[in-house]
Amino acid sequence: MRVKLGASFGWLWSAYAVSTYGTWIAFGAFPLIAVRELHASAFAVSLLEAAGLAVAAIIAFPLGPWVEHRPKRPVMIAMDLARFLAMASVPAAYLLGSLSYGQLLVVSVVSGAASITFTAASGAYLKHLVRGDHLLIASGRFEGTSWVATAAGPPLGGALSGLLGPVVTILADSISYLLSALGVLGIRGGDVATPRDPATRLRRADLLDGWRFILRDRVLRRLFLNSTLVGGLIMATAPLLALLLLGEYHFPAWQYGLAFGLPALGGFVGARLCARLVRRHGRYRVMTVSGWLRSLFPLGLAFLQPGLSGLLTVIVVEGLLITCMGVFNPIHATERLQRTPADRAAQVLTTWSVSSRLTQATLMVIWGLLATLVGPLAAIALSGVLLLATPLLLPRRSDLLAHPPAQPAERVPAA
Repeated sequence: MRVKLGASFGWLWSAYAVSTYGTWIAFGAFPLIAVRELHASAFAVSLLEAAGLAVAAIIAFPLGPWVEHRPKRPVMIAMDLARFLAMASVPAAYLLGSLSYGQLLVVSVVSGAASITFTAASGAYLKHLVRGDHLLIASGRFEGTSWVATAAGPPLGGALSGLLGPVVTILADSISYLLSALGVLGIRGGDVATPRDPATRLRRADLLDGWRFILRDRVLRRLFLNSTLVGGLIMATAPLLALLLLGEYHFPAWQYGLAFGLPALGGFVGARLCARLVRRHGRYRVMTVSGWLRSLFPLGLAFLQPGLSGLLTVIVVEGLLITCMGVFNPIHATERLQRTPADRAAQVLTTWSVSSRLTQATLMVIWGLLATLVGPLAAIALSGVLLLATPLLLPRRSDLLAHPPAQPAERVPAA
Protein backbone atom coordinates (compact mmCIF):
# COMPACT_ATOMS: atom_id res chain seq x y z
CA MET A 1 0.00 0.00 0.00
CA ARG A 2 1.41 3.37 -1.01
CA VAL A 3 1.83 5.74 1.92
CA LYS A 4 0.40 9.24 1.40
CA LEU A 5 2.67 11.98 2.72
CA GLY A 6 0.46 14.99 1.98
CA ALA A 7 0.15 17.76 -0.60
CA SER A 8 2.93 19.87 0.95
CA PHE A 9 5.37 16.99 0.59
CA GLY A 10 4.20 16.62 -3.00
CA TRP A 11 5.09 20.24 -3.80
CA LEU A 12 8.50 19.90 -2.12
CA TRP A 13 9.12 16.65 -3.98
CA SER A 14 8.10 18.27 -7.29
CA ALA A 15 10.43 21.23 -6.73
CA TYR A 16 13.27 18.83 -6.01
CA ALA A 17 12.44 16.73 -9.06
CA VAL A 18 12.39 19.55 -11.61
CA SER A 19 15.69 21.07 -10.44
CA THR A 20 17.32 17.63 -10.28
CA TYR A 21 16.26 16.87 -13.86
CA GLY A 22 17.69 20.22 -14.94
CA THR A 23 20.97 19.53 -13.18
CA TRP A 24 21.38 16.13 -14.82
CA ILE A 25 20.45 17.41 -18.27
CA ALA A 26 23.41 19.77 -17.87
CA PHE A 27 25.63 16.96 -16.54
CA GLY A 28 29.14 17.28 -17.94
CA ALA A 29 28.39 20.60 -19.66
CA PHE A 30 31.08 22.55 -17.79
CA PRO A 31 33.85 19.96 -18.42
CA LEU A 32 32.69 19.65 -22.03
CA ILE A 33 32.88 23.42 -22.57
CA ALA A 34 36.23 23.55 -20.77
CA VAL A 35 37.71 20.72 -22.87
CA ARG A 36 36.27 21.50 -26.30
CA GLU A 37 35.64 25.26 -26.28
CA LEU A 38 38.31 26.55 -23.88
CA HIS A 39 40.88 23.75 -24.49
CA ALA A 40 41.51 23.23 -20.77
CA SER A 41 44.11 20.74 -19.49
CA ALA A 42 43.49 17.76 -17.18
CA PHE A 43 44.49 19.83 -14.16
CA ALA A 44 42.31 22.78 -15.25
CA VAL A 45 39.27 20.52 -15.62
CA SER A 46 39.87 19.05 -12.16
CA LEU A 47 40.44 22.55 -10.76
CA LEU A 48 37.15 23.75 -12.26
CA GLU A 49 35.25 21.07 -10.37
CA ALA A 50 37.35 21.33 -7.21
CA ALA A 51 37.39 25.13 -6.87
CA GLY A 52 33.65 25.30 -7.33
CA LEU A 53 33.12 22.73 -4.59
CA ALA A 54 35.67 24.17 -2.15
CA VAL A 55 34.87 27.88 -2.41
CA ALA A 56 31.13 27.18 -2.49
CA ALA A 57 31.47 25.12 0.69
CA ILE A 58 33.45 27.86 2.45
CA ILE A 59 30.83 30.46 1.49
CA ALA A 60 27.91 28.23 2.49
CA PHE A 61 29.39 27.13 5.84
CA PRO A 62 28.46 30.24 7.90
CA LEU A 63 24.98 30.15 6.37
CA GLY A 64 24.12 27.00 8.38
CA PRO A 65 23.29 28.80 11.66
CA TRP A 66 21.59 31.56 9.66
CA VAL A 67 19.32 29.06 7.90
CA GLU A 68 18.52 27.36 11.23
CA HIS A 69 16.84 30.53 12.52
CA ARG A 70 15.00 31.46 9.31
CA PRO A 71 11.76 30.10 7.81
CA LYS A 72 12.91 27.47 5.35
CA ARG A 73 10.67 28.11 2.35
CA PRO A 74 11.86 31.71 1.67
CA VAL A 75 15.45 30.45 1.95
CA MET A 76 14.78 27.73 -0.64
CA ILE A 77 13.16 30.20 -3.02
CA ALA A 78 16.06 32.66 -2.68
CA MET A 79 18.61 29.92 -3.37
CA ASP A 80 16.69 28.78 -6.46
CA LEU A 81 16.68 32.34 -7.82
CA ALA A 82 20.42 32.69 -7.14
CA ARG A 83 21.10 29.48 -9.06
CA PHE A 84 18.90 30.62 -11.93
CA LEU A 85 20.76 33.92 -12.33
CA ALA A 86 24.18 32.29 -12.09
CA MET A 87 23.49 29.56 -14.62
CA ALA A 88 21.65 31.89 -17.03
CA SER A 89 24.75 34.08 -17.21
CA VAL A 90 26.65 31.32 -19.06
CA PRO A 91 24.51 31.17 -22.23
CA ALA A 92 24.25 34.97 -22.15
CA ALA A 93 28.05 35.31 -22.13
CA TYR A 94 28.41 32.62 -24.78
CA LEU A 95 26.07 34.48 -27.14
CA LEU A 96 28.06 37.66 -26.56
CA GLY A 97 31.34 35.83 -27.26
CA SER A 98 32.75 36.63 -23.81
CA LEU A 99 32.53 33.28 -22.02
CA SER A 100 35.72 32.48 -20.11
CA TYR A 101 37.18 29.86 -17.80
CA GLY A 102 37.00 32.39 -14.96
CA GLN A 103 33.26 32.86 -15.42
CA LEU A 104 32.73 29.10 -15.29
CA LEU A 105 34.59 29.09 -11.96
CA VAL A 106 32.44 31.90 -10.54
CA VAL A 107 29.18 30.29 -11.68
CA SER A 108 30.29 26.98 -10.21
CA VAL A 109 30.95 28.67 -6.86
CA VAL A 110 27.65 30.59 -6.71
CA SER A 111 25.47 27.68 -7.79
CA GLY A 112 27.37 25.31 -5.46
CA ALA A 113 26.92 27.54 -2.40
CA ALA A 114 23.23 28.02 -3.21
CA SER A 115 22.78 24.26 -3.64
CA ILE A 116 24.33 23.51 -0.22
CA THR A 117 22.07 26.08 1.44
CA PHE A 118 18.98 24.84 -0.41
CA THR A 119 19.71 21.23 0.59
CA ALA A 120 20.10 22.18 4.26
CA ALA A 121 16.85 24.16 4.29
CA SER A 122 14.88 21.49 2.41
CA GLY A 123 16.21 18.72 4.67
CA ALA A 124 15.14 20.61 7.79
CA TYR A 125 11.75 21.31 6.20
CA LEU A 126 11.33 17.64 5.27
CA LYS A 127 11.85 16.68 8.92
CA HIS A 128 9.10 19.18 9.78
CA LEU A 129 6.69 17.84 7.14
CA VAL A 130 7.08 14.07 7.54
CA ARG A 131 6.63 11.87 10.60
CA GLY A 132 9.73 10.06 11.79
CA ASP A 133 8.36 6.61 10.86
CA HIS A 134 7.76 7.83 7.29
CA LEU A 135 11.18 9.42 6.76
CA LEU A 136 12.60 6.29 5.12
CA ILE A 137 9.72 6.28 2.62
CA ALA A 138 10.14 10.01 1.90
CA SER A 139 13.91 9.65 1.55
CA GLY A 140 13.39 6.71 -0.78
CA ARG A 141 11.13 8.80 -3.03
CA PHE A 142 13.71 11.57 -3.23
CA GLU A 143 16.43 9.01 -3.91
CA GLY A 144 14.38 7.29 -6.62
CA THR A 145 13.63 10.61 -8.30
CA SER A 146 17.30 11.49 -8.23
CA TRP A 147 18.30 8.29 -9.99
CA VAL A 148 15.56 8.50 -12.62
CA ALA A 149 16.75 12.04 -13.37
CA THR A 150 20.31 10.73 -13.48
CA ALA A 151 19.23 8.07 -15.98
CA ALA A 152 17.18 10.34 -18.23
CA GLY A 153 19.09 13.61 -17.92
CA PRO A 154 22.59 12.81 -19.27
CA PRO A 155 21.39 11.01 -22.45
CA LEU A 156 18.95 13.84 -23.15
CA GLY A 157 21.60 16.42 -22.32
CA GLY A 158 24.11 14.56 -24.50
CA ALA A 159 21.67 14.59 -27.42
CA LEU A 160 20.98 18.32 -26.93
CA SER A 161 24.72 19.00 -26.69
CA GLY A 162 25.33 17.09 -29.89
CA LEU A 163 22.61 18.98 -31.76
CA LEU A 164 22.76 22.47 -30.26
CA GLY A 165 25.86 22.58 -28.06
CA PRO A 166 26.35 22.19 -24.29
CA VAL A 167 25.33 25.78 -23.55
CA VAL A 168 21.70 24.86 -24.32
CA THR A 169 21.72 22.29 -21.52
CA ILE A 170 22.95 24.97 -19.09
CA LEU A 171 20.04 27.17 -20.16
CA ALA A 172 17.65 24.29 -19.44
CA ASP A 173 19.24 23.88 -16.01
CA SER A 174 18.75 27.56 -15.21
CA ILE A 175 15.06 27.38 -16.14
CA SER A 176 14.63 24.34 -13.89
CA TYR A 177 15.54 26.46 -10.87
CA LEU A 178 12.79 28.94 -11.69
CA LEU A 179 10.31 26.07 -11.85
CA SER A 180 11.65 24.74 -8.55
CA ALA A 181 11.08 28.12 -6.90
CA LEU A 182 7.48 28.06 -8.14
CA GLY A 183 7.05 24.58 -6.66
CA VAL A 184 8.25 25.72 -3.24
CA LEU A 185 6.01 28.77 -3.54
CA GLY A 186 3.06 26.41 -4.06
CA ILE A 187 3.48 24.78 -0.63
CA ARG A 188 0.69 25.77 1.73
CA GLY A 189 0.77 25.59 5.49
CA GLY A 190 3.31 26.14 8.22
CA ASP A 191 7.03 26.66 8.13
CA VAL A 192 9.76 25.93 10.65
CA ALA A 193 12.45 28.13 12.23
CA THR A 194 14.39 27.75 15.46
CA PRO A 195 13.79 30.79 17.70
CA ARG A 196 16.84 32.84 18.67
CA ASP A 197 17.13 35.00 21.75
CA PRO A 198 17.35 38.60 20.41
CA ALA A 199 19.98 39.33 23.06
CA THR A 200 22.19 36.47 21.85
CA ARG A 201 24.54 37.16 18.98
CA LEU A 202 25.99 34.54 16.70
CA ARG A 203 29.49 33.68 17.92
CA ARG A 204 32.30 32.30 15.79
CA ALA A 205 32.32 29.17 17.96
CA ASP A 206 28.67 28.53 17.04
CA LEU A 207 29.78 27.74 13.50
CA LEU A 208 31.39 24.56 14.82
CA ASP A 209 28.25 23.26 16.54
CA GLY A 210 27.35 21.06 13.59
CA TRP A 211 30.69 19.24 13.73
CA ARG A 212 30.50 18.96 17.53
CA PHE A 213 27.08 17.35 17.34
CA ILE A 214 28.14 14.89 14.60
CA LEU A 215 31.35 13.87 16.36
CA ARG A 216 29.59 13.33 19.72
CA ASP A 217 27.21 10.74 18.24
CA ARG A 218 29.15 7.53 17.51
CA VAL A 219 26.81 6.38 14.74
CA LEU A 220 26.67 9.80 13.05
CA ARG A 221 30.44 10.09 13.32
CA ARG A 222 31.06 6.80 11.54
CA LEU A 223 28.41 7.51 8.90
CA PHE A 224 29.91 10.96 8.36
CA LEU A 225 33.46 9.67 7.89
CA ASN A 226 32.33 6.84 5.63
CA SER A 227 30.06 8.88 3.39
CA THR A 228 32.51 11.79 3.13
CA LEU A 229 35.42 9.58 2.15
CA VAL A 230 33.41 7.42 -0.27
CA GLY A 231 31.92 10.47 -1.97
CA GLY A 232 35.31 12.15 -2.16
CA LEU A 233 37.08 9.17 -3.73
CA ILE A 234 34.28 8.63 -6.26
CA MET A 235 34.02 12.29 -7.22
CA ALA A 236 37.81 12.66 -7.44
CA THR A 237 37.71 10.53 -10.59
CA ALA A 238 34.75 12.29 -12.26
CA PRO A 239 36.83 14.97 -14.07
CA LEU A 240 39.38 12.31 -15.05
CA LEU A 241 36.67 10.12 -16.53
CA ALA A 242 35.37 13.12 -18.49
CA LEU A 243 38.86 13.87 -19.77
CA LEU A 244 39.54 10.22 -20.61
CA LEU A 245 36.23 9.50 -22.34
CA LEU A 246 35.70 12.84 -24.11
CA GLY A 247 39.34 13.60 -24.83
CA GLU A 248 41.67 10.62 -25.11
CA TYR A 249 39.03 8.03 -26.09
CA HIS A 250 36.97 10.48 -28.22
CA PHE A 251 33.55 9.33 -27.03
CA PRO A 252 30.71 11.34 -28.65
CA ALA A 253 28.69 13.46 -26.20
CA TRP A 254 25.68 11.14 -26.50
CA GLN A 255 27.77 8.08 -25.57
CA TYR A 256 29.24 9.94 -22.61
CA GLY A 257 25.72 10.80 -21.46
CA LEU A 258 24.55 7.22 -22.01
CA ALA A 259 27.50 5.80 -20.05
CA PHE A 260 26.43 7.68 -16.93
CA GLY A 261 22.69 7.90 -17.56
CA LEU A 262 21.73 4.28 -18.18
CA PRO A 263 23.34 2.90 -14.98
CA ALA A 264 21.26 5.33 -12.91
CA LEU A 265 18.23 3.11 -13.50
CA GLY A 266 19.90 0.80 -11.00
CA GLY A 267 19.71 3.58 -8.42
CA PHE A 268 15.97 3.88 -9.00
CA VAL A 269 15.55 0.13 -8.54
CA GLY A 270 17.68 0.20 -5.39
CA ALA A 271 15.68 3.09 -3.92
CA ARG A 272 12.39 1.32 -4.61
CA LEU A 273 13.66 -1.89 -2.99
CA CYS A 274 15.21 -0.18 0.03
CA ALA A 275 12.19 -0.05 2.36
CA ARG A 276 11.18 -3.61 1.42
CA LEU A 277 14.69 -4.92 2.12
CA VAL A 278 14.79 -3.10 5.48
CA ARG A 279 11.46 -4.62 6.53
CA ARG A 280 12.68 -8.09 5.63
CA HIS A 281 16.33 -8.05 6.73
CA GLY A 282 16.63 -5.10 9.11
CA ARG A 283 18.17 -1.67 8.67
CA TYR A 284 21.66 -2.58 9.93
CA ARG A 285 22.15 -5.61 7.69
CA VAL A 286 20.92 -3.83 4.55
CA MET A 287 23.05 -0.74 5.27
CA THR A 288 26.15 -2.86 5.91
CA VAL A 289 25.81 -5.12 2.86
CA SER A 290 25.03 -2.28 0.46
CA GLY A 291 27.82 -0.18 2.03
CA TRP A 292 30.36 -2.94 1.43
CA LEU A 293 29.20 -3.67 -2.10
CA ARG A 294 29.36 -0.03 -3.22
CA SER A 295 33.05 0.01 -2.29
CA LEU A 296 33.93 -2.98 -4.49
CA PHE A 297 32.70 -2.08 -7.96
CA PRO A 298 34.59 1.20 -8.78
CA LEU A 299 37.82 -0.78 -9.11
CA GLY A 300 36.38 -2.15 -12.37
CA LEU A 301 37.03 1.25 -13.99
CA ALA A 302 40.74 0.43 -13.89
CA PHE A 303 40.07 -1.84 -16.90
CA LEU A 304 38.54 0.94 -19.01
CA GLN A 305 39.42 0.80 -22.72
CA PRO A 306 38.45 2.82 -25.83
CA GLY A 307 35.52 1.78 -28.00
CA LEU A 308 32.49 -0.37 -27.28
CA SER A 309 34.21 -2.42 -24.58
CA GLY A 310 34.99 0.78 -22.67
CA LEU A 311 31.42 2.00 -22.95
CA LEU A 312 30.09 -1.34 -21.65
CA THR A 313 32.63 -1.33 -18.81
CA VAL A 314 31.46 2.07 -17.60
CA ILE A 315 27.78 1.08 -17.87
CA VAL A 316 28.21 -2.20 -15.96
CA VAL A 317 30.50 -0.83 -13.23
CA GLU A 318 28.45 2.32 -12.68
CA GLY A 319 25.21 0.32 -12.79
CA LEU A 320 26.31 -2.02 -9.99
CA LEU A 321 27.73 0.85 -7.94
CA ILE A 322 24.64 3.01 -8.28
CA THR A 323 22.23 0.19 -7.47
CA CYS A 324 24.02 -0.27 -4.14
CA MET A 325 23.98 3.48 -3.55
CA GLY A 326 20.25 3.54 -4.27
CA VAL A 327 19.74 1.10 -1.40
CA PHE A 328 22.28 2.67 0.98
CA ASN A 329 21.51 6.37 0.62
CA PRO A 330 17.88 6.44 1.91
CA ILE A 331 18.96 4.48 5.01
CA HIS A 332 21.87 6.85 5.52
CA ALA A 333 19.63 9.93 5.08
CA THR A 334 16.96 8.55 7.42
CA GLU A 335 19.46 7.62 10.14
CA ARG A 336 20.98 11.10 9.93
CA LEU A 337 17.65 12.93 10.21
CA GLN A 338 16.33 10.72 13.01
CA ARG A 339 19.46 11.30 15.07
CA THR A 340 19.38 15.08 14.58
CA PRO A 341 16.97 17.27 16.60
CA ALA A 342 14.77 19.59 14.57
CA ASP A 343 16.49 22.68 15.99
CA ARG A 344 19.88 21.47 14.68
CA ALA A 345 18.86 19.88 11.38
CA ALA A 346 19.81 22.75 9.04
CA GLN A 347 23.19 23.30 10.68
CA VAL A 348 24.08 19.59 10.76
CA LEU A 349 23.06 19.15 7.11
CA THR A 350 25.07 22.23 6.11
CA THR A 351 28.12 20.96 7.99
CA TRP A 352 27.73 17.55 6.37
CA SER A 353 27.47 19.02 2.86
CA VAL A 354 30.32 21.48 3.40
CA SER A 355 32.62 18.76 4.71
CA SER A 356 31.73 16.43 1.86
CA ARG A 357 32.37 19.07 -0.77
CA LEU A 358 35.63 20.22 0.75
CA THR A 359 36.81 16.63 0.82
CA GLN A 360 35.72 16.14 -2.78
CA ALA A 361 37.47 19.34 -3.83
CA THR A 362 40.69 18.41 -2.09
CA LEU A 363 40.74 14.92 -3.58
CA MET A 364 39.90 16.27 -7.04
CA VAL A 365 42.96 18.52 -6.94
CA ILE A 366 45.15 15.69 -5.65
CA TRP A 367 43.85 13.29 -8.30
CA GLY A 368 44.23 15.93 -10.99
CA LEU A 369 47.90 16.30 -10.07
CA LEU A 370 48.25 12.54 -9.82
CA ALA A 371 46.78 12.11 -13.30
CA THR A 372 49.40 14.45 -14.75
CA LEU A 373 52.11 12.21 -13.26
CA VAL A 374 50.83 8.68 -13.85
CA GLY A 375 47.92 9.18 -16.27
CA PRO A 376 44.13 9.32 -15.72
CA LEU A 377 43.58 5.55 -15.80
CA ALA A 378 46.17 4.79 -13.11
CA ALA A 379 44.74 7.55 -10.91
CA ILE A 380 41.24 6.10 -11.31
CA ALA A 381 42.58 2.65 -10.36
CA LEU A 382 44.16 4.02 -7.17
CA SER A 383 40.84 5.53 -6.12
CA GLY A 384 39.20 2.12 -6.57
CA VAL A 385 41.83 0.44 -4.39
CA LEU A 386 41.40 2.98 -1.57
CA LEU A 387 37.61 2.61 -1.66
CA LEU A 388 37.99 -1.03 -0.62
CA ALA A 389 38.91 0.09 2.91
CA THR A 390 36.02 2.53 3.45
CA PRO A 391 33.42 0.00 4.76
CA LEU A 392 35.55 -0.34 7.91
CA LEU A 393 34.15 3.07 8.90
CA LEU A 394 30.51 1.97 8.77
CA PRO A 395 28.60 1.88 12.10
CA ARG A 396 28.67 -1.46 13.91
CA ARG A 397 25.58 -3.19 15.22
CA SER A 398 26.74 -2.53 18.78
CA ASP A 399 26.88 1.21 18.00
CA LEU A 400 23.27 1.24 16.81
CA LEU A 401 22.06 -0.75 19.84
CA ALA A 402 24.03 1.29 22.35
CA HIS A 403 23.09 4.64 20.82
CA PRO A 404 19.50 4.50 19.47
CA PRO A 405 18.08 7.64 17.83
CA ALA A 406 16.55 10.09 20.28
CA GLN A 407 12.77 10.22 19.99
CA PRO A 408 11.29 13.73 19.82
CA ALA A 409 8.93 14.59 22.64
CA GLU A 410 6.43 16.18 20.31
CA ARG A 411 6.11 16.67 16.57
CA VAL A 412 4.90 20.03 15.37
CA PRO A 413 2.42 19.29 12.57
CA ALA A 414 2.47 21.21 9.32
CA ALA A 415 -0.65 23.29 8.92
